[in-house]
Amino acid sequence: MADERIWTAGLCIIGDEILSGRTQDRNIAQIAAWLNLQGIRLSEVRVVPDVEGRIAEAVNALRTANDYLFTTGGIGPTHDDITVDAIARALGIGVVVHPKARAMLEAYYADRGGINEARLRMARVPDGAELIENNLSGAPGIRVGNIFILAGVPHIATLMLEALSGKIEGGRPLLSRTIGCWVPESEVALLLGETERAHEGCQIGSYPFFRNGRVGANFVVRSIDEKALEDCIADLATRLEEEGREVVGAEI
Repeated sequence: MADERIWTAGLCIIGDEILSGRTQDRNIAQIAAWLNLQGIRLSEVRVVPDVEGRIAEAVNALRTANDYLFTTGGIGPTHDDITVDAIARALGIGVVVHPKARAMLEAYYADRGGINEARLRMARVPDGAELIENNLSGAPGIRVGNIFILAGVPHIATLMLEALSGKIEGGRPLLSRTIGCWVPESEVALLLGETERAHEGCQIGSYPFFRNGRVGANFVVRSIDEKALEDCIADLATRLEEEGREVVGAEI
């Protein structure tokens, strides 16, 4: 299990509206959860402005450091939607109008005022790219190499992820179990480290809280191996109880 390959993905969130605080990002959590189901771990997230050079720089860093790169935002019809141009620049290729994407947009907008120059921008892709299906708004997502270019609108991004489900290679999904304990995490920090080291292939995360006048922590054990996970969570609960700690068999 220790030698099993871990597939990773980077995520680049693109948009001035995210950095300004005007829009709260909701894509990180849903993409991370979806990736886990595909057996891929989200390893890094970067948020960059609508600046072509900054986008290209982040894209090149993330796509080379991971098996996959996902981006969200910047593929709409307005002048500041420059993700396609930035990614093409990062890859050193041109931008073309994808004939299938154009046909999809023409069909979608047939009774919505027709296609125009702005709407046609959503058919532009890096040369050689494939399309990712989007049944909601007509404008497709884009795949070029190991890069997946998704919409920034969360429910549209979700549909694009669904279209990709089971179609990209990954490993085993990362499983998790949680137990809660009414204890300051600093008092059991050494115990947590010892338990993790005793269970190869398992990771223990500690998430403290203060609630109803009491201090506690939730401990999340993660592993791709179900038996290793169950053994670790049972051992952790036993060790905590042997120290006289109040353990809850689920998240508090």
